[in-house]
Amino acid sequence: MNNFEYYRPTRILFGKGMISQLSSLLDKAQKILLLYGGGSVKKNGVYEQVAKALEGYNYSEFGGIEPNPEYETCMKAVELVKRENIEFILAVGGGSTLDAAKFIAAAAKYEGKDPYDIITEEYEVKDALPVGDVITLPATGSEMNGNSVISRASTGRKAAFVSEKVYPEFSIIDPQTTFSLPVRQTVNGIVDTFVHTMEQYCTYDVNTPLQDEWMLGLLRTLIQEGPKALAKPEDYDARANIFWCATCGLNHFMSLGCVQDWATHQIGHELTAFYGLDHGQSLAIILPRLLQNQKLSKSEKLAKLARNVFGVEESVDLKAAGVAIYKIEEFFNFIGMKTHLADYGIDAGEAAEQARKALAMRNVKLGEKGAVTADTAFEIIRNS
Repeated sequence: MNNFEYYRPTRILFGKGMISQLSSLLDKAQKILLLYGGGSVKKNGVYEQVAKALEGYNYSEFGGIEPNPEYETCMKAVELVKRENIEFILAVGGGSTLDAAKFIAAAAKYEGKDPYDIITEEYEVKDALPVGDVITLPATGSEMNGNSVISRASTGRKAAFVSEKVYPEFSIIDPQTTFSLPVRQTVNGIVDTFVHTMEQYCTYDVNTPLQDEWMLGLLRTLIQEGPKALAKPEDYDARANIFWCATCGLNHFMSLGCVQDWATHQIGHELTAFYGLDHGQSLAIILPRLLQNQKLSKSEKLAKLARNVFGVEESVDLKAAGVAIYKIEEFFNFIGMKTHLADYGIDAGEAAEQARKALAMRNVKLGEKGAVTADTAFEIIRNS
């Protein structure tokens, strides 16, 4: 097991009616920015619950955060933050709204020329406004980490930054808020959580049996509970289990001491930037082909997954690994997720060439061993 340091300061309030606890978490002396997306929180009653909890508080509102939050939109919010001397950002909605809140919180304190520097690997966030959230979509796990992914229209790039300075102070999770989610968003969230777990699990063995069992258990839970929520959207237990999977899927607790990958995400980001695919859609397209491309180096972990998650009895690791890849794609298709670029009217050859050029410009070497180059990504996408 590799050395590790773990720090997660976020307070989690999980369960029915927990939004009513919001007022106890906020300081009335602070000026608050209520940040939300395209209006779904007003349709599902969450906004009304939050507004009730904020009675007597001094707050402003900013709506219109996109599903893939845009840098340009975030900077408009930064202007409001500075103009109105905002002291705390409350994100209400899905992971994209929270990702935007984290960037806005850091950008508001940035003293350099271009706040987009925050999203480059060279910059370390030194200060940020405090952030809290009422999270309504199980997917990104942003509610319990310091990660944020932001897109920039002018460059056509989607990129991430990570900082301890933007951990949410608290996250309120009421699974009832997911009852009205469209099927597409529910499926995207299941896939996103599944792939988060795979990025941390499916590398090579460094003697982490406990962590492996946690991650395999999460995958089994998603496979069991996902179809229940899709068949019966108001199944509270299924929704609760899926939401907690999403949170645990990227609070990095399960993978402490492990080796991690993240190539699927980085290649998927290119497809989202080029074609506007949902994040979950891009991951479902890339993961099976990336696993096939890297099957030999990942065969031990894939075989373990095949036997422990899908009940495969094949004794030869490489053969079991192939079955695991097939079963993963089969599960995505079973819950209604398409897994080929052609399903979205996208030419795989064209997409592969665009991604190769973009990744080559940044001279990337992705994956747990740095084995996924721009040319490797070309092959993975061309086969998608």
